[in-house]
Amino acid sequence: MSKHVAFIVLCLTVIISGCSALNHASEKKTEVRPQKLPDQKLLQEAFKGSEGTIVIIDVHSKKRIIHNASLANEQLPPCSTFKIWNSLIGLELSLVTSADESFYLWDGKKRFLDAWNKNLTFKEAFQSSCVPAFQQLATKIGPDRMQEWLNKIDYGNRNISSGIDVFWLPEKDRETILITPIEQALRVRKLINGELPFSETSTAVLKDVMRVESGKTGVIYGKTGSGMNDEGVFVLGWFVGYVESGGNIFAFACLTQGTNSNGLQARKIVTEIFTNQGLL
Repeated sequence: MSKHVAFIVLCLTVIISGCSALNHASEKKTEVRPQKLPDQKLLQEAFKGSEGTIVIIDVHSKKRIIHNASLANEQLPPCSTFKIWNSLIGLELSLVTSADESFYLWDGKKRFLDAWNKNLTFKEAFQSSCVPAFQQLATKIGPDRMQEWLNKIDYGNRNISSGIDVFWLPEKDRETILITPIEQALRVRKLINGELPFSETSTAVLKDVMRVESGKTGVIYGKTGSGMNDEGVFVLGWFVGYVESGGNIFAFACLTQGTNSNGLQARKIVTEIFTNQGLL
């Protein structure tokens, strides 16, 4: 009789434990996906009437939301957002191997940003958007390997004909590589999902240097980019990257256009959207 009772108790214990495990798994699953995409009203308010677009993609579900779809499909120079891909290619080719290694040796020539007028680590060069440092990296990669990699990842129109050290930088009479905001966001989504031919080691280093802002509930990783017109006035601003928050990952590409538009403006718009959505 006592053996029979013991057997029943054992069975009940197993059943209860199993139910507890299933409930715990269900709770964890709910915790992974607590947030939805921002709505159109939130996106529109963040632009405050300025010309621009933003594409946000849920990396897990692949659902997306777009403000100003016509501009989101327009091909434009990537400006310094190309440093994301320049970096990854350099990492894959072992031309750079870590965030804190010596990367840029200043040549003594004064440039318009003080942050560029000194020796820089890879992280410092990336975060200060040091153009000459990444021109040197692109030159080391070379046109053949650069073209091969751009073909592999299907980056924009893949046009590097204007020169290996300038093809992403807009200038009068220069035919730059072109990419749409939608394509930018899709490339980031594919990178995060492991759908592009980059190693985990390379993407880990990139993630380290791309981290730009931490909030109460999430972290933004990204790269700004700014473009000038022929008069030297900023008229184009990019911010491309992704946000991690509570198990959610949202890839994004934000673009602003018009007089005095720049990457910092685009970054401010993205930060406002994700903060108001409770993701940052």
